[in-house]
Amino acid sequence: MNADDDELGPEREVALRDGTIRYHDAGSGPVVVFVHGALVDATLWARVVPVLVDAGLRCITPTWPLGAHRVPVPHMDLSPPGVAAVIDEFLGTLDLHDVTVVGNDTGGGLVQILLATTPRERVGRVVLTPSDSFEAFFPPRFAFLPLLAHIPGALASFAKPAARFPAINRLPVGFSALAKHPLGDDRLRRWMTPTATDRRIRADAGRFLRGVDRRHTLAAADRFGEVDLPVLLAWAVEDRVFPISLAHRIAARLPNARIAPVEDSFCFVPQDRPDRLAELIREFVRDEPAARRDPSRATQPGPAS
Repeated sequence: MNADDDELGPEREVALRDGTIRYHDAGSGPVVVFVHGALVDATLWARVVPVLVDAGLRCITPTWPLGAHRVPVPHMDLSPPGVAAVIDEFLGTLDLHDVTVVGNDTGGGLVQILLATTPRERVGRVVLTPSDSFEAFFPPRFAFLPLLAHIPGALASFAKPAARFPAINRLPVGFSALAKHPLGDDRLRRWMTPTATDRRIRADAGRFLRGVDRRHTLAAADRFGEVDLPVLLAWAVEDRVFPISLAHRIAARLPNARIAPVEDSFCFVPQDRPDRLAELIREFVRDEPAARRDPSRATQPGPAS
């Protein structure tokens, strides 16, 4: 493990119905589960988790099968609704209750689909940072990715140079559009290497990307009125990929949502402003009525690898 893995806690794995998910588990107390976006892994949250663990929260940080994972899942449904169902299955398999689910980027879109398409009995509250939503799934700047996934060999041609030469990811169509402050080469290389070097992972990534379509997030938004959970929109005011107007549109449809503006950040709030995001999550969990929590369940460890 590298330093980022150490920050996230011990790595475990859990066998779901159609494949294996690796995840990190640290701390004890009310449970927070994180959902990252496409072509990144659990280390997106490496600067947020230690602060929350110190604050008395249990942080579970999976690497979802979205292209930066290392265990192929050839039999798993990786359509957006399929991945939302995988998230729900993960929560159930670990027997987690009253979970705070935190989503970013594509992961935030998947969390919205989760809320609209699966039972919400295990989710107690939701934090959305800048995320795919409404018509922006994917947003115009990244609309080329599903197209690449439909062209034989194109995804490999895109991923291999990006893994070998991380500076490519700082082009306007790369991660520089998502992070205001520079990401290190090691992190960028780590995120792109699985899709670049393992054809099985590349096949998984292609299956997910080919399924991305705005109809999924638009359908989820149509059901927001049924979601009575507390939702915090910790949204970057400077983000141009997912402008804060999207947060206002989401909040207008949800019965119990509020916006917390985040300064000095683009989409990758966990990287640009981990201090602010950790503070917002900590306060959000703390301010929820204790009666909604079941600490005896929340502090149980999940299956060990």
